Amino acid sequence: MNNLRQIIKEALEQHLDKTLILKDDVEVSDALKYHIENGMSLTNNVFRVYSEGYFKLVNEVRDLWNNGKIDLNEEDRLMVESDLGIKIKVRGEYIYLDAPFLMEEEEILEEAKHRGKNIKLNKPFRTSGGPKKFAVYVKSPGGGVKKVTFGDPNLKVRNRNKGAAKSFRARHKCDQKKDRTTAGYWSCNVGRYAKQLGLSSSNSW
Repeated sequence: MNNLRQIIKEALEQHLDKTLILKDDVEVSDALKYHIENGMSLTNNVFRVYSEGYFKLVNEVRDLWNNGKIDLNEEDRLMVESDLGIKIKVRGEYIYLDAPFLMEEEEILEEAKHRGKNIKLNKPFRTSGGPKKFAVYVKSPGGGVKKVTFGDPNLKVRNRNKGAAKSFRARHKCDQKKDRTTAGYWSCNVGRYAKQLGLSSSNSW
């Protein structure tokens, strides 16, 4: 009986997790077609997080969803029902909502040297020997380079889980984490670097 319940549960979860299912024969971009053909969700966007391609795909799916032409799972639906990818004009410049650090990020990415070797700033990566799961090189207030380590190596990054993400944001006060030289900032924004860190979801905490 327990095995039957497990089979039913897994079948139901697979059904509910299906996403990007077109209801009508509509023209879609090559990027969206690629996602559909490869069973990829919108939250696992093939484009770099917060890039033009990333936002373009989100907005394309949002238009289809608003017109009742596509079925989405819960995570993708929450994404298109948010303000992510919507542009507004502020002081003569267009910015994307739900991506407050986009312009700052693009401006400060650069190469630097740390202990004699070339490194990339603001590009988090997995660590091999600990003591933390991830690390990133950033500019320190004094103009030098600082290595910031973050993430418990014994815990999974559960930003894909809506309840866990909400709890994490509350516990770590992510809305107050603005300083790039701290572990808290990078922990709260880890979903933005899902691809390079090998995470299953690019959802924000």
